[in-house]
Amino acid sequence: MRKCYQSLKRLLTGQEGSMAPAAVAATIAMLFIILGVSEYMRLVITAAGIKDAMESAVVSVVNDNYNEVYHAGYEPDDTGFAASVDHGDIYGRMCFLLGLEEDGNSYVRYNNSGELEYRLKNLSVDIHNTALASPGGTYYADAEVTMEVPVRFAGKILSNMSVRLKVRAAYREKF
Repeated sequence: MRKCYQSLKRLLTGQEGSMAPAAVAATIAMLFIILGVSEYMRLVITAAGIKDAMESAVVSVVNDNYNEVYHAGYEPDDTGFAASVDHGDIYGRMCFLLGLEEDGNSYVRYNNSGELEYRLKNLSVDIHNTALASPGGTYYADAEVTMEVPVRFAGKILSNMSVRLKVRAAYREKF
């Protein structure tokens, strides 16, 4: 044991030592850094793609309601005026854009290997109508969805990242 310790000490402190252990350690450290950065970029790209698809779906809902804006978003009924709003099908549009599959109370996407890529759930849409008898107001819709993405490192799932994504689309009459 003592002889092993002395030879290791001589190898590390001597001038004739090899740089191979230091090169291997530096390579492994760089590999871990590259793996961490690539996983971070995968998560950012996934979130950006989902947010873009959700923005597109919400914009289509707002555009589908353009005809409601020109009469201030209200229609006459028996007792006065009632809000006239079309909530559209945001999940349906997102399923079309992202290739999602329904899974209970959530929507999921699987990669080519059959592994879960992400899960979307708890979509909430709040459509803000213009005020009654106030032409020129902004008609907008806010939407939020919970995105869960499995965080992987070195091929293993560590945990799930859960993020609440929010988007807003607005429509303002020009004339």
